[in-house]
Amino acid sequence: MRRVLAKRSKKAGLPPGTMVHLGERPAEKTRIQVFDFDKEQWQFHEMESVEDCRVFRDKSTITWINVDGLQDLALLETLGKCYGLHPLALEDILNTDQRPKTEDYGDYLYTVLRMFYYGTDAKEFVSEQISIILGKNFVITFQERAGDVLDPVRERIRNGKGRVRTSGADYLAYALIDAIVDGYFAVLEQIGESIEALEMQLLDDPSQDILREIHRLKRELLFFRKSVWPVRELISSLRRDMPNMIQKETGYYLRDVHDHSIQVIDVVETLREILSGMLDIYLSTVSNRMNSVMKVLTIIATIFIPLTFIAGVYGMNFKYMPELDWPWSYPLLWGVMIAILIGMVVYFKKKDWL
Repeated sequence: MRRVLAKRSKKAGLPPGTMVHLGERPAEKTRIQVFDFDKEQWQFHEMESVEDCRVFRDKSTITWINVDGLQDLALLETLGKCYGLHPLALEDILNTDQRPKTEDYGDYLYTVLRMFYYGTDAKEFVSEQISIILGKNFVITFQERAGDVLDPVRERIRNGKGRVRTSGADYLAYALIDAIVDGYFAVLEQIGESIEALEMQLLDDPSQDILREIHRLKRELLFFRKSVWPVRELISSLRRDMPNMIQKETGYYLRDVHDHSIQVIDVVETLREILSGMLDIYLSTVSNRMNSVMKVLTIIATIFIPLTFIAGVYGMNFKYMPELDWPWSYPLLWGVMIAILIGMVVYFKKKDWL
């Protein structure tokens, strides 16, 4: 089950800027990939050492450095010194439970948000924090593990499609944020399909498994909402408060992402309401089923009350009971009991109780 609140106890009492990794620690090795490009050409490099990134520091081309894996603190510290990253920014990169936000550090912007996508098993979406550093001519992204939703941006860089190779680093940062927000829709579509299938099962045969699945999806959507709700504020801040780093033309594209983030929030709220309604349906169905069972049992008990009374009367061990000496008393008693049974069944039918 996904953890909603991360443990921060091991950071208690440490000074600000202390580099302590909070989050999962994948076994994979930290990987550094670099795209360096302009409108005429592009290059891709798989870096063996963080020192190799220094050559891109002052180039006139646009550089995108992507770091997969946060467990190598020495590597991150070296890269931070190379590009002049503030210790607080490095601390936020390692704290993988950050609320989506953007901060202006003068020479660069630090933006953090969550990225969602479905893994290979397609049963539960993957959630990881991605940090984006936007400088004058470079963008650095920090991910918790390999695998993301940024392949469309990589393809545009390779093929020269769109404006990514003809615009500045701010447009590249926009393209990355846009791909992440578009990934939200893909996850929500999958969740929506799961809810539709679950709704059909709920109407046919409600069970404990369906109840557990409803609670799982509600928890997933709660986590999703917590992660995407601040994205709208983040993008508004980029458009409104960062004119020195975001060009006016890129601001128009960010406005489109802002609209997408609002749509995502609307879809999340709609799915949460549907799940709440499904939970009510489940409880009502179970209650109705219990009421039906109790109605049948009550009718059976009601029918047998007078029959039990007659049997009880003639089961008493009194010596002087005149009916005991009648030759037809036994079949007559059966006839009376059967008549009472039939009469009560007919009465219940007229009342629509059966």
